[in-house]
Amino acid sequence: MHPTTTITLSALEAFPRQLQAHYAAIPVQFRHWVPPSWDGVPSEPLTAIEQLCHVRDIEIEGYQRRLHRTLSEDRPLLASIDTERLARERRYGEADAAQMLAEFGRARAQTVALIKSLEPRQLDRPAVFEGYGPLTLRSLVHYLCSHDQQHLAGLQWLLGKIEALRAGV
Repeated sequence: MHPTTTITLSALEAFPRQLQAHYAAIPVQFRHWVPPSWDGVPSEPLTAIEQLCHVRDIEIEGYQRRLHRTLSEDRPLLASIDTERLARERRYGEADAAQMLAEFGRARAQTVALIKSLEPRQLDRPAVFEGYGPLTLRSLVHYLCSHDQQHLAGLQWLLGKIEALRAGV
């Protein structure tokens, strides 16, 4: 496997534990908290519990579907997902965090197993990703890792806002 893919694969495998740890760092009374402004948020503007739901849904309905389509179709157009619509329809704010983390962990294990099973020629398969443009399956793996990092940053951003609120500033 390509060296950058190996590094990225390690990050993808570590992410479920990191996500759980970052979520656990959010004080319980703030897990549904909405800041007065989302200015500067490095992820989608989602509460801590909503971040978990989003990551799970994007893993299953976004990246897993995109990976499979890139493997089976000739240069597919991979759609973006409307996060706000999903959050409303699926009532992200009412979700059970332990369930979301468990479901995400299982889905991520499936994603990693799929990626590990791929041959180099499969990683070079092309697609077009809405909002990103032309890419390869290998590119998609890197974008998944980037998405993970955005959500760790989003949880850290929420922690920063929470600490400022607690300090009265």
